[in-house]
Amino acid sequence: MLYENSSTLLENLSTAILLFDADKRLISINPAGEDLLSTSRRAICGQSIDELFIDFPLSEALTEAIKAGQPFTERDVELHMSSEHRIVVDCAITPFSENSQSNGVIFECINVDRNRRITREEGIMARHQATSALIRGMAHEIKNPLGGLRGAAQLLERELPTDELKEYTGIIISEADRLRKLIDRILGPSDAPILRPTNIHEILEHIRTLVDAEASNKINFHRDYDPSLPEIRCDRDQLIQALLNIVRNAIQSVGNQGNITLKTRAERQFTISNQRHKLVVRIDVIDDGPGILKELRETIFYPMVTGRAEGTGLGLSIAQTLIHRHHGFLDFDSSPNRTIFTTWLPLEADS
Repeated sequence: MLYENSSTLLENLSTAILLFDADKRLISINPAGEDLLSTSRRAICGQSIDELFIDFPLSEALTEAIKAGQPFTERDVELHMSSEHRIVVDCAITPFSENSQSNGVIFECINVDRNRRITREEGIMARHQATSALIRGMAHEIKNPLGGLRGAAQLLERELPTDELKEYTGIIISEADRLRKLIDRILGPSDAPILRPTNIHEILEHIRTLVDAEASNKINFHRDYDPSLPEIRCDRDQLIQALLNIVRNAIQSVGNQGNITLKTRAERQFTISNQRHKLVVRIDVIDDGPGILKELRETIFYPMVTGRAEGTGLGLSIAQTLIHRHHGFLDFDSSPNRTIFTTWLPLEADS
């Protein structure tokens, strides 16, 4: 058979290839296809295409392609493996046959979401680097006169004759200190990460314990961990700070009542900052809050940007900085009742 003779070639292709027989049942899938669908061939081989995908949009066209033996292509096809797993692909469907009999179709998929994610990531990181450079420059320009202002207030305080007048210089000094602390918070931690092998689930459980005491009793925490994940090389304290900021952001989003899920998965052949990694860990923080306002979505990782009156707008900016120092990336997807902040971190030993 064609799919038997070509198995070695299919195994080494980076494009997702699914082979369906004349009855539209999956007979083979290559590793790139398993990565795309986040499943294994053992789990899905033998399933019909309508069992594999929910409301498959090309079912009738696929039937016609098998009957007529005519290939076709479609762009931006939305595939649903489940209610939560959705991907958008460009696909090419090519019928194949042997001995003048129809054997099925080759279903070739290119992940459009992946290409869009990489483009979005490049834009986010470019803006983040530009903003960081601007903030560092502004911090330098502010700290110098601020130090002079504080020093002058201290000298003036020594010359003042009454405690009542010294109250005013005390206000100047305390406000100068507050501004310096605010600038330091905007700049974020300055220490380079010290990488050591760490269990990511131990970090997440530590964070869950911390926030569980802070959160309302009506907020439910759910865990969906992949126990097969290997240890990751990271700075434990910095990664705790980054993920803690994300989880606290989710708590503030759901308010006094809601659900937060901590989820981990491994993803293969994943690109971060134009570097392809054989294996990365994906950490999802999922909440069922109202979602992120549309006007904030392009600037949510900027410092001082927040949708809450009591918020500082620093948590996600600091989280992005710390994750980037680990050669990772932080992004989000938001809709009403479902917001996901996703962190990707390389799992290679030399990361």
